[in-house]
Amino acid sequence: MVDKLHIEVLNGPNTNLYGLDPNGPYGKLTLADIEERCRAKAETLGATVRFRQSSAEGELIDWIHQARGKADGIVINGGSLSYTSIGLMDALASFGGPSFQVHVSNVFKREAIRHHSPISQAVAGCLIGLGARGYEFAVEAVIRTLRED
Repeated sequence: MVDKLHIEVLNGPNTNLYGLDPNGPYGKLTLADIEERCRAKAETLGATVRFRQSSAEGELIDWIHQARGKADGIVINGGSLSYTSIGLMDALASFGGPSFQVHVSNVFKREAIRHHSPISQAVAGCLIGLGARGYEFAVEAVIRTLRED
């Protein structure tokens, strides 16, 4: 077992807009705030994170491919690609380590199109509707999964 685990935290389209509408479904925290919290959580558990955001599906897929053999786990919020991307699903399925999907809002209280996510089929678990805390819980879930297996 590696002493210092590394986790990739990947964010899809529109997640860069978090915090701009504090009364909206995503709350008042910005993506930078969430990144800071994830780094702090990982540090307390003896891990590191790399936090990235892109609105480009291909770039997210490339980052997942690059993580193979380099990262121990992945946390992903695919943004709107969560509901449409077979490419992200296939990339995550090929990763080989634990991955967890985050939805800041409770997608089941929103439009029906958000009730199915292909990438959910390729991850170990989904954290839905827990707000920004879902990211921290997902980072911890990756670490605990790796250390308990």
